[in-house]
Amino acid sequence: MMLAIAVAPNLLASGKPEIKTAVSFHMETDATDNPKMIFPQLANGQTRYFRRMPEITIKDIVSFRPFPSDVGEEYGIVFQLKSNAVNRLAAITNTNQGKWLISQVNGRVVDGVLIDKTINDGFIVIWKGVTLDDLTLLDKTLPRTGAEKKKK
Repeated sequence: MMLAIAVAPNLLASGKPEIKTAVSFHMETDATDNPKMIFPQLANGQTRYFRRMPEITIKDIVSFRPFPSDVGEEYGIVFQLKSNAVNRLAAITNTNQGKWLISQVNGRVVDGVLIDKTINDGFIVIWKGVTLDDLTLLDKTLPRTGAEKKKK
């Protein structure tokens, strides 16, 4: 019995570090898609529908660099993507021009962009809506751009 109790915490954690914050990017889709797989969101003054399953998540990100946004006390962030995510984002933005891509940080929608060209440079941006608390959590999860080799 004692062995099971001593081993149980290791089974739950599986030795992987806990992700402390969540960042995700969701593609616009049709309102007629499976209602369990989409959610409505106001984008550019109009209700649009987005996939619950994100196209890009924090697991696809190598590093980040925050910057002050043009909106009050908020921040924006430039994320550098892993190589497999770079290719995926290029394909997504190539086939979905004219649609919206929204970003969520810790479960709340913070920004959205209208896709007007293929993005293949390895970077994805949230232009506004990120708080200082969000940045503090991100610092515990990801390295800042330029410091990738320092943080493990």
